[in-house]
Amino acid sequence: MEWRFNVGKNIKKARESHSQTTSIIFLFFVALLIGAFVWVQWISYLGVPSQTMLTHNHIGSPRKLDRPPLPTLSPISCPGTTNQPQQNITCPAPPIPLPASLPPPSSTCPSYFRWIHEDLRPWAKTGITLDMVEQAQRFATFRLTIIDGRAYVLKYHPTFQTRDVFTLWGILQLLRYYPGRLPDLDLMFDCFDWPMIRAEEYEKENAHSPPTLFRYCSADSAYDIVFPDWSFWGWAEINIKPWEALQSEIKQENKHVKWMDREPYAFWKGNPEVAQIRKELVECNVSELHDWNARIYGQDWSKEAVTGYKESDLSKQCIHRYKIYIEGSAWSVSEKYILACDSMPLFVKPTYYDFFSRGLMPVEHYWPIRVDKDKCRSIKFAVDWGNSHKKKAQEIGKEGSNFMLEKLKTKSVYDYMFHLLTEYAKLMKYKPTVPTNATELCSELMACPAQGNEHKFMMESAVYKPSDVGPCELPPPFSEVELKTVLKRKENSIKQVESWEEKAWAAET
Repeated sequence: MEWRFNVGKNIKKARESHSQTTSIIFLFFVALLIGAFVWVQWISYLGVPSQTMLTHNHIGSPRKLDRPPLPTLSPISCPGTTNQPQQNITCPAPPIPLPASLPPPSSTCPSYFRWIHEDLRPWAKTGITLDMVEQAQRFATFRLTIIDGRAYVLKYHPTFQTRDVFTLWGILQLLRYYPGRLPDLDLMFDCFDWPMIRAEEYEKENAHSPPTLFRYCSADSAYDIVFPDWSFWGWAEINIKPWEALQSEIKQENKHVKWMDREPYAFWKGNPEVAQIRKELVECNVSELHDWNARIYGQDWSKEAVTGYKESDLSKQCIHRYKIYIEGSAWSVSEKYILACDSMPLFVKPTYYDFFSRGLMPVEHYWPIRVDKDKCRSIKFAVDWGNSHKKKAQEIGKEGSNFMLEKLKTKSVYDYMFHLLTEYAKLMKYKPTVPTNATELCSELMACPAQGNEHKFMMESAVYKPSDVGPCELPPPFSEVELKTVLKRKENSIKQVESWEEKAWAAET
């Protein structure tokens, strides 16, 4: 009996041991399956290109997924040395075009991209003919034609400094950023400030469609098509760095000088001689008779050039709680640098807009200032209001800064250019050809002969590899109701501030 009991006991232990072993083996295989699933998901999350991931077909043999790799770009290579003339510079063959469906959109574009549709609306029904393009030649600095990913340029007359040079450089970098993605197109570009296509001339009954002319700014009274300005790739003559590098520096300086520690005044520095409105702004400076809470400084660019621009570092000009934006002869490139500072921007009522500024909202991204004889009083009220409502003033400054530093990154600039040019090309009623006397242009032909800041900024802003994601997804046009709502909201915000001013001024008398 004792023997039988011991045998039964041993059998029971063996069965328990076998059961435990089976459970352990089962759990081990379950863990392996879970681990494999997590590994695949993690690799996918990290963005490993799908062409490097192996799958299995129905008979178990591994194969690679059929997705073409991103094209590679030729490096910007210059023969000779910087001390010798560059000779025998040629344009490399463009990279193999990327299929139009790849890569996918990276995200939805910021809302200011919707104004692309508004800028092209004058030609939405008629399309764009060769005659409409050539009519704009009388205003244009250059003609740009893009065919099969190659750029051809015909220059008509010189412009101020290197505006045309860095505008064309930016377009060439777009072709490298999204190789093979831009359609063929043909356009005229004017590098001067003032819009030239007067809307009233083409709004009359039986009027012809307006010419198509690209430039850096436009106005409600004009049909010029706005495009990112040259300074996003650098302003060589006055040592303003490319936007990506300057963005980073301003962001760091914003952390060093907190809003509450800044000078509690409105700051402006620039050339007051270019416009009457700026000469009037100088009168708002502190004097023995008045303190309008403004600190105005004239900029002597000739002196700055001699001293190496030590007093014009834009990243170091974020030490006041308030910064004034005022137009020059037209719109001013200073707008983006003023907005980026975390200071509450004070916008003296502008007439002109650039490609992003229509996305700004009064009392959300900036504080509106009167443009009339009361502009000094308006500035004083804004500063007094901000110093009495510090939390709200900081919020406005931060919203303006976030707009510039987050919604206007370099990729967004390229995406805006891409969508504007693509939508423009869709309206063309003719097949572009290389104009007579036009020359091919590429990064090598521009960067290699360049000297000093011009060469330095080109190399710093050059695109060395294509974007691994596609352009953002272009939002739809405004409906008539949406557009009216946006414009009415802006108008009401400005009227609200003006009513606060009038109430405060009435109490002073």
